[in-house]
Amino acid sequence: MHDALSLALILLAAAVFVVVLFRRLDLPPLLGYLMVGIGIGPHASGLLPDVGHVAPLAEFGVVFLMFSIGLEFSLPKLMTMRRLVFGLGTAQVVLTAFLAALVVKLAAQGWAAGLVVGAAAAMSSTAILGKMLAEKLELNSAHGRQIMGVLLFQDLAVVPLLILLPAVAAGGGALWANLLDAAWKAAVLLALLLGVGQRLMRPWFAVVAARRSPELFTLNVLLITLLLAWLTEQAGLSLALGAFVAGMLISETPYRFQVEEDIKPFRDLLLGLFFVSVGARLDLALVWQQAAVVGAVVAGLLALKAALVAGLARLFGADAGTAMRTGLALAGAGEFGFVMLSRGAELQMLSPGAQQVVLAALVLSMLASPFIVQESERLVRRWIGSDWMTRAMALHNIAVQTMGAQSHVIICGYGRSGQNLARILEQEAIAFVALDLDPRRVQEASLAGESVVFGDAARTEVLLAAGLMRAAAVVVSYADTHSALRILEVVRNQRPGMPVIVRTLDEADLDTLRNAGAAEVVAEIMEGSLMLASHALMLLGVPFNRVLRRIRSTREQRYSLFRGFYPGMTDSADEEPVRLHSVQLPPGAAAIGRRLEDMDFARARVDVTAIRRHGVRGLDPAPQTILEEGDVLVLKGRQADLAVGEALLLSA
Repeated sequence: MHDALSLALILLAAAVFVVVLFRRLDLPPLLGYLMVGIGIGPHASGLLPDVGHVAPLAEFGVVFLMFSIGLEFSLPKLMTMRRLVFGLGTAQVVLTAFLAALVVKLAAQGWAAGLVVGAAAAMSSTAILGKMLAEKLELNSAHGRQIMGVLLFQDLAVVPLLILLPAVAAGGGALWANLLDAAWKAAVLLALLLGVGQRLMRPWFAVVAARRSPELFTLNVLLITLLLAWLTEQAGLSLALGAFVAGMLISETPYRFQVEEDIKPFRDLLLGLFFVSVGARLDLALVWQQAAVVGAVVAGLLALKAALVAGLARLFGADAGTAMRTGLALAGAGEFGFVMLSRGAELQMLSPGAQQVVLAALVLSMLASPFIVQESERLVRRWIGSDWMTRAMALHNIAVQTMGAQSHVIICGYGRSGQNLARILEQEAIAFVALDLDPRRVQEASLAGESVVFGDAARTEVLLAAGLMRAAAVVVSYADTHSALRILEVVRNQRPGMPVIVRTLDEADLDTLRNAGAAEVVAEIMEGSLMLASHALMLLGVPFNRVLRRIRSTREQRYSLFRGFYPGMTDSADEEPVRLHSVQLPPGAAAIGRRLEDMDFARARVDVTAIRRHGVRGLDPAPQTILEEGDVLVLKGRQADLAVGEALLLSA
């Protein structure tokens, strides 16, 4: 018992510190878990003397990861991207796996080891690439769509590969018999589960949801997931296959999004444990002895995948620049590569020495992946001369369409907010040019005769081509602070004084955007609060003129009355940490009889936004206000600072 507790404390402490460090470095947390495993594993510090202690729990991390993949499975999405998914994706996985397996076979490791290494090498990191493409606003770019299409097929390919590995591991003359046995079992089980499960899942979840018990709902999700995983294991297949099917079944119900939120803590925790167990298997001493071999494998893996994917992308009609960006992004290893390697090790398909080399190569290539993606643009421009011509043509098209525009508005982003703004500008006969990175949206809007062009508004050359030097204003209609700051920097450098209106989700980045040069910042949550307040006041009988005056006054104060909020159980952990906290002065409180200006709230980094005294609430109290027993002060600040502010008020 004490040994188990000690192990749990070691894992938790190491994971917390390392993951915090990796998040601070803007690197994926799963790499942090790998480093934790390497550091505490039996081949390093020995704090985790036996990987078998965490292996059973770690396997559930893969189960819940596959459940999440099944939950996100969308047949319409597959059909929309079928050429990229089943064309480019299939070609990439099959050819990468085959070439890697061939290299391993030539190294005298055998076809079974080759299959494991090939399956691991074929995978790329959905977590890393999805996050980086989203941050760079490239999910809808040409290379972004190709990357996501390939990643989607890789996720789907995990299921048949996990079925294939045990059949191949059995080996001998019964290889094809094993494959056929696994195939018919999978087909029968899938047909049964999907056929019967779809009819039962929706009504059963309705019964559970009707009880209105969050813990019952979560228990039901865990039961369904683990039950189907157990059924597939009993059929001689993998736990992951059953979890994937469970996710597919639940994805067809109205409860999908609630299930996704409920399962996320279990998935992330157990998946982190899985990567700890993977890292713990790495023998650094052996890897150091084989450093030259590991380096050659890493270089070969990155070069092979980059060249192969780029060549395939060209065959599927991409231009040279798009093909190279796709190849560089997909060159690194991925999460499922470790799943394949771990499964191969369990089935003893790899020798211990080969396993160490491949594991080290996967870790290093995955670490290199974010840096390769970050530098891909510079590399493409350096190596692909025609890319300049392609971009020049795109800029030329933008310039041609905006040549006659004068005193127009440049709308950055043509989603719903951008389109609504465009309608209003049209009604006022104000010219506009919209920039968007979704080619389908641009095509449809252009066909409808709207002034929309394809381009990244965060690039200097694109804004200049859109007529920045002749425009009257720029509007950032999408809520992405990072991209908005880049646009503000471009405008500040090229056209100081140009008014830029920026949309944001809440008040978290108001000051940052204002300091960067935004003329106005519109916070969605605040505007929603204002509309709620205005309707409530009018329904309560407050005269319309007073309502308008109150709303106008709040806006003129730069939303000061709405800055901060009282935290609640339903608030997201990602929301702005500036909050409101009420503190009542009890008898004997240190602040009684003192003035507000004497309380040194500046040192505590908190503000007093209101004081309620004898049932009357006063906003923005004067610094000379003398505090009395029973006063309720509303403090605004971050959680840690609020604790200091409360101590100033109460402690003698």
